[in-house]
Amino acid sequence: MPQTVEAIDHAKAAEVPMVIVINKIDKPDANIEKIKQQLTEFGIVPEEWGGDTVFVEASAKKHIGLDNFLDMLQLVADVADLKANPDVPASGAIIEAKVDVGRGVVVTMLVERGTIRVGDAIVAGEASGRVRAMHDFRGEPVTEAGPSVPVEIIGFDSVPEAGEFCRVVKDEKAARVLANRRTNRLRAEELAKQHALTLDDLYARIAQGEVGELNLVLKADVQGSIEALADALGQISHDEVKVRIIHSGVGGINESDVMLATASKAIIIGFNVRPNAPAAALAEAEGVDIRTYRVIYKVTEDVQAALVGLLKPEVVEEVLGQAEVRQLFKVSRLGTIAGCYVTSGKITRAASIRVLRDGVVAHDGRIASLKRFNEDTREALEGFECGILLDGFNDLKEGDVLEAYETKEVARDG
Repeated sequence: MPQTVEAIDHAKAAEVPMVIVINKIDKPDANIEKIKQQLTEFGIVPEEWGGDTVFVEASAKKHIGLDNFLDMLQLVADVADLKANPDVPASGAIIEAKVDVGRGVVVTMLVERGTIRVGDAIVAGEASGRVRAMHDFRGEPVTEAGPSVPVEIIGFDSVPEAGEFCRVVKDEKAARVLANRRTNRLRAEELAKQHALTLDDLYARIAQGEVGELNLVLKADVQGSIEALADALGQISHDEVKVRIIHSGVGGINESDVMLATASKAIIIGFNVRPNAPAAALAEAEGVDIRTYRVIYKVTEDVQAALVGLLKPEVVEEVLGQAEVRQLFKVSRLGTIAGCYVTSGKITRAASIRVLRDGVVAHDGRIASLKRFNEDTREALEGFECGILLDGFNDLKEGDVLEAYETKEVARDG
């Protein structure tokens, strides 16, 4: 399934070992060998086939193979020499953090080393405090938690971000000092933040020796497009930089794609697809470069040009707004008029318009007519309803998203 492929790509990008659990083996139609064969297509080969990946056959429902699964996890940890000292001040990752009415800030932490105890002073990012209470995964109160144990902590003065590193310090004063120091450092980093890798600055960073590998995340409308893109990009050669596709998939660009690109310093290439609103916002916040195309040769042309510093002036696209199709009206001699609700920004009569269906571009063209209350209008603003007739396209469906945009040419930096 696509999410399995995505998980594999994330694990490979993080360079962490994998244990493959084949579940539901109690089902009559279970085909273990077929699953193993399919996974070899992604470079995951079982140990019995000469590979280095541990496979476990299990049934959670029938409680089959669960002990073996735990044994294999322990074995992989032993081989990788994964150990932790329980006799040092505790530290670990924040998995989740929230404000609970009546209890205050509640944080779930996975202890990675040391032992955390009730009464310990703690700091995580810009948040600090003292452990007032702890609960295990069953909700039972505990007084301490050691390595590899997830524990719910009450006592932070503010909500730390998920993914922050939490650690025990000498006292609350030291915790506050560290939290304030982190706040100041983040402000300084924001001011002098080195932007993420983009095609625009690729050549300059190659010349400075900062880049030896160009990681790409590919998303497209159909599998055939993915294969064609991968084949075309695979033919690009450069003396100093290797072009590497770390993940590819069918469908719109989502938050998971952006997170993978952030972690692996990758550029996202979208072919006939668009990022959804949360993905676009996250990409802007993280500085991830998302490039969308409708012609394959333009993808390879841009990548090749970026590698040698010859990118032409960029055609920048500005999204004006989006509207959701709520109702359809068939009108003879005209076509299909979409009754829409503007969900963000504005829709203008002069803008280009694309039809997004589950994140995939179903049509890209112009607006033939834009109306409000049966009167022609130049624009429809967020929160208002409007009627839209597209030029030469009538295959609309309820739930489609119409995205209005403008393009302009901007000189590239450098």
